[in-house]
Amino acid sequence: MRIDSLKLKAQLFCGDEAAIGPGKADLLDAIEREGSISAAGRALGMSYRRTWLLVDSMNRCWSDRLVETVAGGGQARGARLTPAGRHILKAYRDLETALASAASAPLAILEQELRKAPLPPA
Repeated sequence: MRIDSLKLKAQLFCGDEAAIGPGKADLLDAIEREGSISAAGRALGMSYRRTWLLVDSMNRCWSDRLVETVAGGGQARGARLTPAGRHILKAYRDLETALASAASAPLAILEQELRKAPLPPA
């Protein structure tokens, strides 16, 4: 969530590793839309390696894999979200919406008091 200069970001951790956050949720959306991990990465401006590392991380953090891949040619090749992947993505987006709603009034108060830029160093 962003109110001009204030940003609220939800991340869930599995040990020391981020299981999901805004970037990983965007990657899941892109995989669903593009039907390919590499195409999703290109759409988001990510390297092939970075994209695969993020998918691997998500698949290791949840009780069920979020993304499944099918190698080879033909209509069924590529990548797609599993039912667990769709479930986790929806729950995360619902969490973002709930946080944005709950935080809007306090963030507006904080934004009123926040300078447009910091004062110069003393």
